Amino acid sequence: MRFPVVLSQITFVTALSFSAISWAEELTVVADLGGESTTVYFDSINNQEVVSTPEKQEVTTIVLPSAPLSVSAMLPVNTPELTPGKVDARTLSLPGMTSIFIIGDDESSRRWLALRLNTLVQLNAVGLVVNITREEAFNDLRKHAEGLTLLPVSGSDLAKRLGLSHYPLLLTEKGMEQ
Repeated sequence: MRFPVVLSQITFVTALSFSAISWAEELTVVADLGGESTTVYFDSINNQEVVSTPEKQEVTTIVLPSAPLSVSAMLPVNTPELTPGKVDARTLSLPGMTSIFIIGDDESSRRWLALRLNTLVQLNAVGLVVNITREEAFNDLRKHAEGLTLLPVSGSDLAKRLGLSHYPLLLTEKGMEQ
């Protein structure tokens, strides 16, 4: 009679499932577009002074566009805290951080991108273009980045947190370098 064996196996699997569910930890929601500040998630980056978290603000309704935004809708991007220049290498401890690089629409960024392209591709680094005004210039940078993701974004918060004033640079979980 195989029925008792099958029944005992089903009972065991069911009991095992319930015990796994009771031991599971609650998930942490990282983003729900609920209008709450994400500052607390970045507090550990260069947290040399106590940074207070802003008070919870009134939740506003976010209306998402019906079609994806074009690059031209995201331009111009201006980061007054960051200009082309020399960056001193620095050791950092940012375990698990995705490698990013910061560039702008200028000749030094284009030269740096060409020189560092192999390293950036190996790291699968994401590029933040922090100073750019024209879509044509962004498309030119994209062409030279050979498939790497480039995002036109302000680098103001990152510049303040890491004490940056110049780019181009590469930021990894172990540090920053030019």
